[in-house]
This record gives sequence, C-alpha cells and structure tokens, in this order.
Amino acid sequence: MIRGKEKENLKREFKRLFKSMDFICDNYLNKKDLPEKELGRFTDIYQQLGLVWEFLSLQCKHWDGYKKSRGKKEVCRICGTLKGAAEKHILLPSKGNKKIGRKAKPNSGKTCKNKQKAMVLKDSISFHGANLEVEVNNSYKSNLIKADFEVNIAAEREVTLKEKGIECSIGEHRIDIDIKKPEKGAKPPYGNFAFELKKKDLKHFPVIFHFDDDFRFFGLTILQ
Repeated sequence: MIRGKEKENLKREFKRLFKSMDFICDNYLNKKDLPEKELGRFTDIYQQLGLVWEFLSLQCKHWDGYKKSRGKKEVCRICGTLKGAAEKHILLPSKGNKKIGRKAKPNSGKTCKNKQKAMVLKDSISFHGANLEVEVNNSYKSNLIKADFEVNIAAEREVTLKEKGIECSIGEHRIDIDIKKPEKGAKPPYGNFAFELKKKDLKHFPVIFHFDDDFRFFGLTILQ
C-alpha cells in the first residue's frame, strides 16, 4: 500500500516536472528573438529543473519497466532514466534502512585476459566508522606465483567488512575472518581444521561453535 502510494506520488511529480520543462523550452528557449540576457536566465531555470529531474529519478524504482526511446534506447517508463546508466548521486534516508545500488553478480562465463577487464563492480563505503567493500569479478587469467604459466581465477562476488582491525570476507564458497595480520616479514599463519588440532592446543583458541542435535554447523562466536 505504501509502495503504491509512493509510486503514484512520484508519477505525479514527474508529470508536473516534464510540463514545466516543456513550457520553458517551448515558450522561451525556442524563441529566436529573445534577448540574450533573458535567454540565459531561462536556460538556468531549465538546468535547475534538470537537477530536480535527477533528484526525483533517485527515488524511482522503475516499477513499470522500460520502453524504447526515439534513439532506440531503453528508458524507464516513469522517470525516463536510461537503462543501466551509472548513478552520479545517491539518495539516502537519514533514518532507517538505506539501500545503495542493486546486487551485482558475475555476468559472463568467459575468462578475461586480466582482472581489470573481468571487474564487474568494486565499491566501498565507510558507514558510521565501519568500512564495507563489495567486489565482483568474472573469471580471469592471472600469474599469482610469478611463474611462466597462467592460472584461471574463478568468478567471484566478495563482501568485506572491516571494524576494529578485524576483517570479515564473505565469498561464494568461503568465509574468512582475520583477527590479526601477521607482521611484515613473518611467516604466513598456519591453517588446520579443528579436528586436526590436539585438545591442549584448542585451548588457545577462544572459539564457540554453534550446532544442532545432529551436529550440523550453524556458526561460531569468537571471544576477544
């Protein structure tokens, strides 16, 4: 109900805006005998209306889909925004849930020549002191170990959260939590499954595992 009302209000605002823009264009900007100073004023007004158009478009969720424009490009039926166009600005509510962009995933089955060409999205935000980064890439060729042969890096969507020096990365097939980075020049950290460690060694790791009666793994808690 709220979404339907929001959509109708936005449609009404766009209708009024487009009428105002057409009025300025037809009655002033297209007049050949208009003094240059006056023409400049109405050009400024038209540009200001264009900023209003951009502001309103940020609120549009493109509910009615897209249609073909005169240039044979797809534009939103409500706001007229070009499909797939990059957003220059972001509109966020001061309180409550905030939504930025749309969920991106790898979009090609091909293996690209390098990571730059494979990149679909790389964006980050510092939100109330926490840093969040989203990186999405298609498969690409890489020379990780500086050898004479290349390896294929799988397509991946990775979300990384950093807070208090702790880094949590969520990928397609694994979740990594880094509590402490090794010092420069030190040996890389070891890695083992819990069942591979001796009981006396497990006491060094303040980890609580969450599971059900069938010992299905649900999650964990790390104490600091």
